Amino acid sequence: MIASTSIFPPPKGISVFNPTCLYSAGGGGGLFCSVPLGRGLKLSFRAAAVRMEVMKRMSGGCFKGGNGKTLKVEVDSGGEDVFDAAAVDSAVPPNHLVIMVNGIVGSSADWKYAAEQFVKKFPDKVIVHRSECNYSKLTFDGVDLMGERLAQEVLAVVKHKPEMQKISFVAHSLGGLVARYAIARLYETLPKLGLSSVSGDFLSEKHMKRVECTEQPCEARIAGLQPMNFITFATPHLGSRGNKQLPFLCGLPFLERRASQTAHLIVGRTGKHLFLTDNDGGKPPLLLQMVNDSDDLKFISALRAFKRRVAYANANYDHMVGWRTSSIRRQHELPKPNLLVTDQKYPHIAYVELETMEEGYNTAPTVTREQTTDLEEEMIKGLTQVPWERIDVSFHKSRQRYIAHSTIQVKTYWLNSDGADVVFHMIDNFLL
Repeated sequence: MIASTSIFPPPKGISVFNPTCLYSAGGGGGLFCSVPLGRGLKLSFRAAAVRMEVMKRMSGGCFKGGNGKTLKVEVDSGGEDVFDAAAVDSAVPPNHLVIMVNGIVGSSADWKYAAEQFVKKFPDKVIVHRSECNYSKLTFDGVDLMGERLAQEVLAVVKHKPEMQKISFVAHSLGGLVARYAIARLYETLPKLGLSSVSGDFLSEKHMKRVECTEQPCEARIAGLQPMNFITFATPHLGSRGNKQLPFLCGLPFLERRASQTAHLIVGRTGKHLFLTDNDGGKPPLLLQMVNDSDDLKFISALRAFKRRVAYANANYDHMVGWRTSSIRRQHELPKPNLLVTDQKYPHIAYVELETMEEGYNTAPTVTREQTTDLEEEMIKGLTQVPWERIDVSFHKSRQRYIAHSTIQVKTYWLNSDGADVVFHMIDNFLL
């Protein structure tokens, strides 16, 4: 039994009750503490959970995974790397980098649960990096600025990990738009013969140029790595403008118009981008620009480079992002209620649509700012130049349905645990 003491003397007139702690080897082990509260009452608690969280927040923190593996968390380039300590030190370390991106007013902690499940399932295959460059109010800076920051963070992470060969992105909500912008900045074509020489030393903050391949075969790369999976959860791919695209406004035209006019007062440039009211330099709205390649940023080529593109969408109870915008569909293309089914293994996966794309899309700009009703259609046509898997999620019978926007990614386990099967569905179908 160990009685703890404080290194700071208490202020005069204030009595301090020191906790008494006892280490127990039985019953799962751990450090148990009790704090006397007076009148025969005391507060008892397990200190292990508190200790674990503190350690994980420190560089080099370790904690036990559910399978007995030792998972390690390290700060890297501002974000956090989650990986299996033994696998990283093995002769053949993991070579697949998974970048996880948070949504608006979020942080790297939002993907804590999913990152741990990834490493537990594929300890010798993946290293998960939870991005932190766009957290809290930094998510108000606009999709383009956030995308540039994410691109720089990814380059820094890759530079520190020369053993990485593959890269995937998993993003929630606004983070999906940020990731789409970042991959366009990180996109490059490299000669096939020179791919084996690509390493962390080859990449730098200034490495944004693309190699012209005119005389030899080339392959697309993202930050110098082979792109594998691009996965979004409840991302407003078509923006928040339009009927019921921001569901908590209840589809009322007056409220939707006012939201479009005032969003920038609440969430800055990001609000303008989401409601397509930006007009920087007389250019079309950024989200409309992001459905085609431009001279500087290859938005669609970067998406096409990935072997899989997947959009997880809440079919109901998501009050932040509508079903159409998160699944990149027109209203009549949404699955009918009688088609929604329940999978015993993944009870909240309601509908799975395999890769689909549209043919014959004319990439020349055909929409002006006056034709606002056509913006959504133009974005759908642009984004479906590449095939997408669409996974529709329903928490209709869940007690956590009213916070579906966070539950779909298990933002906080004790509050959003019903979304665990959605996370496992994503991991089980992940292309390594």
